[in-house]
Amino acid sequence: MNSEAVSALIAKSPSLKAAKPKLEAMEPGAYVVHRSWGFGQIKTYDEGAQRLIIDFKGKKAHPMDPAFCINTMDVLPEKHLLVRKETDTKRIAELVADNPAQLVVEALEAYPNKAATVIELEITLAQVIGEDKFKKWWSAAKKLVAKDPRIAVPEKKTECYIVRETPVSAEDEILEQFIGTRSARRRIALAEDLMSALGRKDVKADLTVVLKGVADAVKDSNQLDSAERLYGAAVRDDLAKAVGAENNFEPTQATIIANIRDLVGISEKIPVQFQSRFLDLIQVTHPIEARDVLFNLLKTSQGKFTTECINFLIEHDHADELAATLKRWQTEQNLRAPVLLWIVKNRHSKKFAKLLNDLITPRLLSAIFFAIDYEALQASSARRIPLADILSEDTDLISDLLSTADPETARDLANTLMLNQGFEELTKKSLLARFIKIFPKIQSLVAADAESKEEQLLVSRVSYDRKREEYETIVSKKIPENSKAIATAREHGDLKENSEYKMAKQDQQVLMAQKTLLERDLGRARVTDFKEASTDQVGVGTIVDVRHANGSSTTYSVLGAWDGDPEKHIISYKTALGAALLGKKPGETVKVKAGGTEEEYTIVGITRYANRA
Repeated sequence: MNSEAVSALIAKSPSLKAAKPKLEAMEPGAYVVHRSWGFGQIKTYDEGAQRLIIDFKGKKAHPMDPAFCINTMDVLPEKHLLVRKETDTKRIAELVADNPAQLVVEALEAYPNKAATVIELEITLAQVIGEDKFKKWWSAAKKLVAKDPRIAVPEKKTECYIVRETPVSAEDEILEQFIGTRSARRRIALAEDLMSALGRKDVKADLTVVLKGVADAVKDSNQLDSAERLYGAAVRDDLAKAVGAENNFEPTQATIIANIRDLVGISEKIPVQFQSRFLDLIQVTHPIEARDVLFNLLKTSQGKFTTECINFLIEHDHADELAATLKRWQTEQNLRAPVLLWIVKNRHSKKFAKLLNDLITPRLLSAIFFAIDYEALQASSARRIPLADILSEDTDLISDLLSTADPETARDLANTLMLNQGFEELTKKSLLARFIKIFPKIQSLVAADAESKEEQLLVSRVSYDRKREEYETIVSKKIPENSKAIATAREHGDLKENSEYKMAKQDQQVLMAQKTLLERDLGRARVTDFKEASTDQVGVGTIVDVRHANGSSTTYSVLGAWDGDPEKHIISYKTALGAALLGKKPGETVKVKAGGTEEEYTIVGITRYANRA
């Protein structure tokens, strides 16, 4: 916009006087970012209409009132990355591909004071890189940016990335951050970063300051739990070795894991990179109990720690015991999801062939289904279940597990699959197709399932809510309580003589059967308010006056499948009498067997339940 156009706007709206510099910057060719329309370029100014004509992506030649743009649109400087992506495309593409740190430096140099908050920088970079590629690119780029001595990297998203006046080495920056923080956790993390940054360089004498800071944090901080304290002690000891200092610090790593009862809790929180050292430490600290401790840790392990435990046991000559233990856990239904996941992922490995050959059976598939169903019931949200994912993605897994199955076992497992809570319906059908490919007769299950779904149950809202509440109680309360009871009873020893365990397992079967039945019923239910009922014939939602053979009369309300209340003469249409009355008209007679006798009813009148007073 030229000065005459700006003056005309200000004369029309004097309040725009303070925004004169911004209006003057809105000239043809300038690049802009609008809150709603995003990135664009001013093409021209229509003086007659007093409108900017702007090309936005997906909206060309869009007219906008400059006064309206004052607070909603920013004119970008020539050095801004979004502008340079248009004017210097080749250079920006090269930086994106080969030099992310330089790209960040040049991005920051376009901001006042060469600084931008994490959010500002990431928004700009995402627009330059592309939303679909940005996350992966930025994950790798951040590591390079953190090592660049020209860039000060913030600790929090609300703080700024800054281009330094004088470049600072990564070690000096970490040391500066270490001295500036009082957080024990942060000091341990920074000390580890410092060790990594130094690599094979000569260690500086002033690292003794870091060593003392970490040692004090491990010894005195009440912020740390046992796992954090153990890891901090390991970092401290590594640092002492690097500095060449005498290691007489307390507490020692061995002291922290002295109580065997603490080891499971510690194992769940230690960093992945420390897991192997943790197992070595257990072996040294508890040489007599180590084997039993390691099997106990494997039982409750997750993720990479499962692999670490198994490898450690094999490397220490416990392979035969491991094979026997895994087989026993399978029999006792004690194989948990992470161990099951490791087994199926490694079933074709030559290294573990001897260990796993006897486990790849239909029984393992049963354990997998149980673990998936259990995890689905425990989940408070629709989170991923890795074991269910691999069962779906590994197209050979079901055929491998069913290779020794007989048709009856396969049919039972297919039934279990169809009732499993951990799969969506489409996934179930896909998995069932793999069963059918091996055992074609299982196709009848699909037909039976479809047939049962076609037969709907008409129910009232009250009875549906009552049934749903019953289901929620079983799923969210009774089954979890039963799982805890099984786990508690299992700890009491020999399962063959453990009556508490057997009773808890029996309760589990009953609860699972109740859950399955309720799921079937709720899936078939159609809630009705009975307003569709007609008085032409008896239907669901009608009140029927009948005369008995002895001359007496009774009035019945024929309602939903779950609405029976004999005391109030409310009968379900699924009962013998309800079913016999359906479709009958006034004057017609029906006969119904009750016990050993046959009752005769003549229909006298029909009214609608919805119209009752």
